[in-house]
Amino acid sequence: MSDFEPIDFTSIDDIPGINAKALFSSELSKTEFRETGDISPVPIGDKHRYMPWGADDQLPYDILELIERDETLSTCQMFNAEICYGSGLLYNTEACSEKVKEEIDSFFVGNNIPTNYLGVCQDFKYFAFCVNVIILNGDGSKIIRLIRKEACYCRLGVADSNGRIDKLYYANWRKAKPMEDQVEIIDLLDLNAPLCDLMVRMGRMPGDDGETRMRTDTRKFAVLTKVPTPDNTYYPIPYYASLFRGRWYNIKRLIGLAKEAKLKNSAPIKYHIEISDKYWTGIFRAEGITDRAKQQARVVEEKKKILEFLTGVENSGKAWFSQVYTNPNGDVVHDVVINKIETDKEGGDWASDIIEAVNMICFTMRVHSNLVGSVPGKAQTNNSGSDKRELYTIAQALQKPYHDLLFTVHNLVIRFNEWKGAYPDCPFIMLTTLDEKNDAKTVTVNTSEI
Repeated sequence: MSDFEPIDFTSIDDIPGINAKALFSSELSKTEFRETGDISPVPIGDKHRYMPWGADDQLPYDILELIERDETLSTCQMFNAEICYGSGLLYNTEACSEKVKEEIDSFFVGNNIPTNYLGVCQDFKYFAFCVNVIILNGDGSKIIRLIRKEACYCRLGVADSNGRIDKLYYANWRKAKPMEDQVEIIDLLDLNAPLCDLMVRMGRMPGDDGETRMRTDTRKFAVLTKVPTPDNTYYPIPYYASLFRGRWYNIKRLIGLAKEAKLKNSAPIKYHIEISDKYWTGIFRAEGITDRAKQQARVVEEKKKILEFLTGVENSGKAWFSQVYTNPNGDVVHDVVINKIETDKEGGDWASDIIEAVNMICFTMRVHSNLVGSVPGKAQTNNSGSDKRELYTIAQALQKPYHDLLFTVHNLVIRFNEWKGAYPDCPFIMLTTLDEKNDAKTVTVNTSEI
């Protein structure tokens, strides 16, 4: 297989008889976020089972690839993570004793809190959940380490009859299932009451049997924080999932392909022909073609047939038949879709279309396009400085529910370590006006300003 070049499904070909070209590309598949009925637990060794993330367990990596393909979407995601980060995480110790202040200072020095916090903010915005691992000292009396586990490398164990998930599996699941010795198996604290669960395990609270005793020698636990969603699944469905199920993500990408083709080719692109990978697979199977070089030649032949169908007097009025099927979400999927590109429209560069597509992506990501500077064009309206300050303030204010969720593990650390008077906080960055003689100040919901 390595002796042949990969089969070229994407190409730009001349349309015979006219001064125009056609763009062939593989169909942009929709990413399925929900677990469907055919997804079953996967065993790890003899004792453990986990729930795959997507049918092929590659859903988080597919999502990352889709986001990285689009400049606007990736910028919006980073902007949302930075907005959620605010002025950074801190533990307010104004009401604490000197001893507690010293312990908290040592905890922050011993743990890379800024990296941890920015990382979980990104996990929240990308996948709607994050995982922190807490490590206790030898006698189980104090939490001494706080470590972030990247969400895309985390998998959840199978829930029991009460809906409780007690294991988290951390490994590199990309492309292939890892061996048992390559998977880090971590006890997962109760999602609904992680502090109570930890206190019971460490013998600081009575359990269901009414007795107080040390119940485990384990000193490492995972704390899962999920964004509540209407559809309760193992892995939350991010709010921006509609972007991939709709058409605007595809439209923006197609405009980019057409513009690139126009720059590379003197003739305009008249048709965009979108062909599913399954279409080619079906041809190879039906005709018994297994040789890679012959498969490539068959792809070229089929493209020529499609182009010949699109042109010529003898083909006028003919119809093109293409197989369709309906996926589990009720979407109709075509084997072949032929889109005619209007080249005689005003401007001819799809300028208004790209602006509309960018605005739709920014709208879905809840980011005003003026804040990330993603709207192209020379003659575009722009907000005033005051409007942008207000938009920035609104964007930060909307992070309050996410901060409350992200503080779950930090409230657990503070309460378990008995740091009385301390509480987690994430001040906002408030942009100021010129008359205040400062560029910015930080404010928090707990005090007027700091």
